Amino acid sequence: MDYSTILHKYAPLRENLLMILHDVQKSEPRNYVSPAAVEAVAAYLNTTLAAVYGVVGYYSMLSGEPRGRHIIRVCHSPVCRMNGSFDLLEELQRQLGITLGETTNDGEFTLETSECLGNCHHAPSLMINEVLYSSVSRKLLKDILTRNREHAKKAGEVRDV
Repeated sequence: MDYSTILHKYAPLRENLLMILHDVQKSEPRNYVSPAAVEAVAAYLNTTLAAVYGVVGYYSMLSGEPRGRHIIRVCHSPVCRMNGSFDLLEELQRQLGITLGETTNDGEFTLETSECLGNCHHAPSLMINEVLYSSVSRKLLKDILTRNREHAKKAGEVRDV
């Protein structure tokens, strides 16, 4: 993949690293920062591979491993845990047939946790990609997943893995 279009949106300054990595990850069909992307970014910013890998490894919204089209992040903060996030996680694992950190066989969903989604007043919360869902119950999960799958089909985003 040619990353030059993404890279040239930004000045070749190290302070642009995080924004570049987010854009690169969004451009990847498997929703991650590939080794080729790390090399391209490091060369563009005139920095080391270790510096780029360090950022990818540190930020939970970035991944160096291939993932599903939709990233489900269940809030793992104390407030969300007290309000049922463990139940949500258990139900998601049951409905998707995967465990934490895995991707569904169809490549659509990867299940992760997040330390805090900043939505404590509407706990428990989860995100699918960049959409935040508040006051989520086990009962709502099936509808949320169904709507995301239907939206992906309408948008032509469904793909073979």
